[in-house]
Amino acid sequence: MQLPIIATATAVVDGVPTGPATNEPLRPLLDLTRAQLIDWLDSRGYPSFRADQIRRWIFGKRVSEFAAMHDIPAALRTALTEEFRLFASEVARHQVASDRTEKLLLRLADGEHTECVLMREDDRRTVCISTQVGCAMGCVFCASGLMGVKRNLSIGEILDQFLRLDRLMTGEERITNVVVMGMGEPLANLKALLPALESLNEKGGLGLGARRITISTVGLPEKIRELGRYGQAYNLAISLHAPNDPLRTQIVPVNKNIGVEEILAAADDYFAASGRRVTYEYVLLAGVNDDVEHAKQLAKLLRHRVAHVNLIPMNPVEPTGLEAPAVPRTKLFAETLEHGGVNATVRKRKGADIDAACGQLRLKEEQAAAGTTNAPAP
Repeated sequence: MQLPIIATATAVVDGVPTGPATNEPLRPLLDLTRAQLIDWLDSRGYPSFRADQIRRWIFGKRVSEFAAMHDIPAALRTALTEEFRLFASEVARHQVASDRTEKLLLRLADGEHTECVLMREDDRRTVCISTQVGCAMGCVFCASGLMGVKRNLSIGEILDQFLRLDRLMTGEERITNVVVMGMGEPLANLKALLPALESLNEKGGLGLGARRITISTVGLPEKIRELGRYGQAYNLAISLHAPNDPLRTQIVPVNKNIGVEEILAAADDYFAASGRRVTYEYVLLAGVNDDVEHAKQLAKLLRHRVAHVNLIPMNPVEPTGLEAPAVPRTKLFAETLEHGGVNATVRKRKGADIDAACGQLRLKEEQAAAGTTNAPAP
């Protein structure tokens, strides 16, 4: 499924609208915050309420071109078309799983790729978004970091994922929840992530509220504290994956410069600042971190904290050679945590019959471009 990128007064180079006098890509409109859009309008003599009209067309009415904003003056629509593009990407690949999970590989203006996912369950429509091209954290089970990190995403590139996924839905379907658990380390790009989330909830946006947004991190203590000082009670999920430093450093190499105790201390500070229970994510790797003794150690770490453990059987990533444990072993791990006084759930796998694991689709695309593997099937 290819969603259109339309510009009436510009050229198009490699699928990306460019300025009328140059071959440079136009700036994504959503790189502008609401306040910056108001300033842009004011500089051209337009009242501030036009900003909210424009944003309602984008977030609420799912338009694909500025020309469709029919209650906006024609001259303003022309100005928007000449200076901005509505989408920051083009859809490179679109996968649909049997459970109706949908995944997009997005090609950005500089040729880099990022990923985002739409998950449907009952009356929930959850989107999973990325914050970087690649990842520098190097978790051994994750495809995102296998080729390192290229760069941060801009505000507009983060918000673009919402636009693309929202336009996969029909009728009365609406995004209900957001998990910032895609490619990259979100706390390493707070400069763009926080304004993007604010934009979602400002006038004319999606109006989700902080309690419907979860930010996942590998555990950067000072950044966790910075997020706590920001004053929004976002849900915080920490990708722990091990109950002790030797094992965690084996699974998450950056841990050698951090340490589990320091991460837990920062999480405690976040709870004190936000009042939000912290979730600890734990990807179960067969024969690596799934032993009952590991569960007992984890329970000892967390039993006196306001915490929840989200157990995630690994979604296999071919280059890693790692696998999820058998279902009975996963169940025993969860039961051991519960007996140890820690709330735990096993995450239901979504999109199992597509490249649903973080970074898988981009990895295939990048490897195909480099000639290191067969190109993905269309």
